[in-house]
Amino acid sequence: MSRQDPARLTRREALALLAGAGLLSRRSAHSAEPGASHGPHARHSPLIEKPIPSTGERLPVVGLGTNRFNPRSPEELGALRAVLEELPRLGGKVIDTAAIYGRSESVIGGALASFGLRDRMFLATKVMARDAASGKASIERSFTALETPRIDLLQVHNLLDMDEMIPLLQDMKRAGRIRYVGITTVSPAAHGRMAQAIAQYPLDFIQLDYSIGDRDAAQRILPLAMDRGLAVLINVPFGGLRGGGASAAFARVSGRPLPQWARELGVTSWGQLLLKYVVSHPAVTCAIPGTTEVSHLTDNLHAARGRLLDAAERARLERLWDSLA
Repeated sequence: MSRQDPARLTRREALALLAGAGLLSRRSAHSAEPGASHGPHARHSPLIEKPIPSTGERLPVVGLGTNRFNPRSPEELGALRAVLEELPRLGGKVIDTAAIYGRSESVIGGALASFGLRDRMFLATKVMARDAASGKASIERSFTALETPRIDLLQVHNLLDMDEMIPLLQDMKRAGRIRYVGITTVSPAAHGRMAQAIAQYPLDFIQLDYSIGDRDAAQRILPLAMDRGLAVLINVPFGGLRGGGASAAFARVSGRPLPQWARELGVTSWGQLLLKYVVSHPAVTCAIPGTTEVSHLTDNLHAARGRLLDAAERARLERLWDSLA
């Protein structure tokens, strides 16, 4: 069997690898206790929201990442469509995709159109091109695939050719075709370039890596985003490339009980606690964990219910996490 990059594993794949290695207890490290996050009160209680600084528009603090929305069978397509249909039922609305995510945009566009959900969703995608002409062509393909005349957030993927792309996106914003402009990275090594871009370009959003095990962004980028009034999406909230990805994060807590103080917050899984840590940072607007199953979506969105961690609880969790290394 070929080896897989742990940072690219889905939650299901991480579980399978951990279970195969004997690292998971009988109860999954990030599965909710039976009924705990699926009862009527948990399902229908409102999600915590935060405002987009540039407009005040409010978004739920947990959304949906779709880099694995590439179905290989009708059954897989049906499962992905079920996730998209369930998202608004659970109170969610943020969907993040990209032109380079294979079929992701077309899967999302087709599902939202058939379910009549487009107007209820906050739809974000990305462009990755090296010149204005190819950038325009890519963006037009995204509009077609997503089956929408308007994209809520269009982002320059991986900070590529911002001098060409950001003026193009600003023109589209003025024309009313997109609502917000952003930039993205998934690498701590690119945080310096992101800081320069924040100072140089007119932006509404940034998207980057941040997790309990990969806190570099909190040192410079997140404070800078707050100072500049930018919304922040977090793209690898369970662990980035440096931290070994989600599989490493869940392996660290496998078999360990949740701290009692976390249970008192209504948290019922490690996955919820790790997400709640991320979105409790005052600069973070929304985390977008990659999700391909309704059960994982439900667990993720439960992290956006109740209340967020305060500063003392965040520090307490950091000490606990570091002690498990």
